[in-house]
Amino acid sequence: MTSAKTPAPIKDQGKTTIENSVVAKVAGIAARETRGVHALGGGVARALGAIREAVASADQTQGISVEVGERQVAVDVVIVAEYPSPLQEVADGVRSNIIDAIENIVGMEVTEVNVTVNDVHLPSDDQNDESEARVQ
Repeated sequence: MTSAKTPAPIKDQGKTTIENSVVAKVAGIAARETRGVHALGGGVARALGAIREAVASADQTQGISVEVGERQVAVDVVIVAEYPSPLQEVADGVRSNIIDAIENIVGMEVTEVNVTVNDVHLPSDDQNDESEARVQ
């Protein structure tokens, strides 16, 4: 029985560069997939994001800031959590999802993920938006 060998990584035949925006996009997608996250970004960022969505150009990096070194990444993320989700659990889930995504997809070590819960989205917020839209 023969076993397949995994080729060793080629280190001396070129360099791979992964842009900060790519790392931020991976982190943003991972954060949005977390249970209890309603949106990413602060008030101004969300307002601009709503405008971008209206013209079909959603920004996956909204609310995400990254510092990328040669082998390590640090991430800051701002979220709006769903009420009544336990905020610490949501933040821990965001942190875990971002670390897993960056380490598995990008292949870099994550040194820290700082999560800021900027707001809590209430179910009544959606009803208020709908009633305002009918009046205008």
